[in-house]
Amino acid sequence: MTDTALPAPSLPVERVETPFRRFVSEFAESKIAVGALILVTALALLSIFAPWLTPQNPYDMSQISILDNMLAPGERSLDGRLYLLGTDDQGRDMLSAMIYGLRLSLFVAATATVIALVVGLSIGVAAAYFGGRIDSLIMRVVDLQLSFPAILIALILLALLGTGIDKVIIALVTTQWAYYARTVRGGALVERRREYIEAAHCLALPKYRIIFRHLLPNCLPPLIVVATVQVAHAISLEAVLSYLGVGVPITEPSLGLLISNGYKYILSGKYWVSVFPGVALLITILLINLVGDHLRDQLNPRLKK
Repeated sequence: MTDTALPAPSLPVERVETPFRRFVSEFAESKIAVGALILVTALALLSIFAPWLTPQNPYDMSQISILDNMLAPGERSLDGRLYLLGTDDQGRDMLSAMIYGLRLSLFVAATATVIALVVGLSIGVAAAYFGGRIDSLIMRVVDLQLSFPAILIALILLALLGTGIDKVIIALVTTQWAYYARTVRGGALVERRREYIEAAHCLALPKYRIIFRHLLPNCLPPLIVVATVQVAHAISLEAVLSYLGVGVPITEPSLGLLISNGYKYILSGKYWVSVFPGVALLITILLINLVGDHLRDQLNPRLKK
């Protein structure tokens, strides 16, 4: 009888923990932040696919009947259609109008945040890297802008430019870029004194490579936190501008304009026209702030427990 060789026991393969996996595992430790992120993602997907998910296009006049105006939540129209959140004074389904309004608010806030991030990032890195008079000039402009309330700057710009989605985005970018410039400038000043930047200079690497390959990636973590918080701030600022009637046009109302349209009916008992969009706006801002606060605690070592 010949002895058969037994297979060698396989050793367990250790899972390499990458920075991304470590970031995800640390973020998942907060159930509140994970839940808020899931809800924010659901709201974003709901707003993106609004034309296919909503029971009515609130801006298509062929789908709106003036006979269905001011129906209370849960009431049915003459043709038997159920309105879960009621209708407004024009007969629009409040649920559909809120989803479309959320879609516009998120689009304006996200677009303005991305543009302001790119502008502020470029200006802040340039100020920190070159220093001297360029740094002093840029920081004085930043200090001057941050000394004025954002709503005041936005109102002045919209009074000069007029109403429109593109005008609102320009106003939001103008009020936001200074926050990114100051944040990235502070981080870049610290990173510029690191040994790897000195080594890059000793190797005679081009300036653009030092900035974009070495300096800039190490300044991104605080910008992620600022960008998340500024999205919520942009949504609230756009809602205020639309509520005042200087934001998006009436033909494409956002949540702020929906709140403004229903404000006059609150004392008459038609609370749902204004309250429901206000609650949706409050929940959206709260969820985004919860995600941003947890990211701040996670990316800032001093705030880690």
